[in-house]
Amino acid sequence: MNSDYGAFTLDPVGRVESTIKDRTDAPKQGDEGAPDAWIVFEPEFREAAMDLEPGDRLVVLTWLDRADRTVQRNHSRGDSSRPLMGVFGNRSPDRPNPIGLHTVTVSEVDGLRVLVSDLEAFDGTPVLDVKAELPPIGER
Repeated sequence: MNSDYGAFTLDPVGRVESTIKDRTDAPKQGDEGAPDAWIVFEPEFREAAMDLEPGDRLVVLTWLDRADRTVQRNHSRGDSSRPLMGVFGNRSPDRPNPIGLHTVTVSEVDGLRVLVSDLEAFDGTPVLDVKAELPPIGER
């Protein structure tokens, strides 16, 4: 692919530890039965994670390392009765740049390990970044 943007380098800040091992174990979305999972931060990001507390709502960005990056169209939710659509219009894990977006709640913090709910990522999935969820516009 030609690009005027240059090369990008993304270094994971951690990884997911989960009971989800493959697609057959994974719900389509986190709020559809995803188990609690740990985000395990790399030691060099200790200071970045130091203020996380139970009850915090976070947006976790992951690299869906087992995705098919050649997919541009699919049936939403894997349902062939639905029309084919471009992956930019749905939440398919298979896409040109497979960045996962997960809204989670912190349940427990144990050093570099943070237990969260509703994370539908596979065990070993690289975590690219974690951001605090913004409250609705009227509540900021």
